[in-house]
Amino acid sequence: MTQGEAAERLEREFGAVLDGTTIERMLDSSYASLAAAGTDSARLPEYAERFARERLTALARAEGRVVRNGPTVLFVCTHNAGRSQMALGFFNRLAGDRAAGWSCGSKPGAAVNPLVVAAMAERGVDIAEEFPKPWSDELMRAADVIIDMGCGDTDPIIAGHRFEQWPLPDPAGEEIEEVRAIRDAIETRVRRLVAALGIGG
Repeated sequence: MTQGEAAERLEREFGAVLDGTTIERMLDSSYASLAAAGTDSARLPEYAERFARERLTALARAEGRVVRNGPTVLFVCTHNAGRSQMALGFFNRLAGDRAAGWSCGSKPGAAVNPLVVAAMAERGVDIAEEFPKPWSDELMRAADVIIDMGCGDTDPIIAGHRFEQWPLPDPAGEEIEEVRAIRDAIETRVRRLVAALGIGG
């Protein structure tokens, strides 16, 4: 997989609503930001394409170039390696195609915490293919709801967007028992959010 091939795929997907220069710029910056975070070099091209696709989707939504299908929720924590990944996993499971969910971090790590992946697998939620991503202007602008999960760096929040703070401990460095407790607290909050948004199954 090369960046050129990735750019061609993205242009086929988004060329009707976004220009080629924007698409290439988004792919290049996604690659650079993930490389700077220490992302596994073997997976970097794949992850950069996935991240660029997410950002291009967000940009198209923020600029009203595509029709939204339900609300968009953005989960933010510091490293995007634990709390926000768990929240997104539960959100996607509970909301299905009735909403869109994304996650990001203010200081993204190199990989998702393996104990977090294991704890989520115990709940039947597979996040093994997820990876930490930095926040971006497109994600923030496109989100209807922004959930700060202990990051504390999300100001200024874009006017008109719903903002919630979920003060939850960081699972980094914790044993599996504590990770499970954090997971369960996150699941409870996500279930309440899905119910409040009226997007449960």
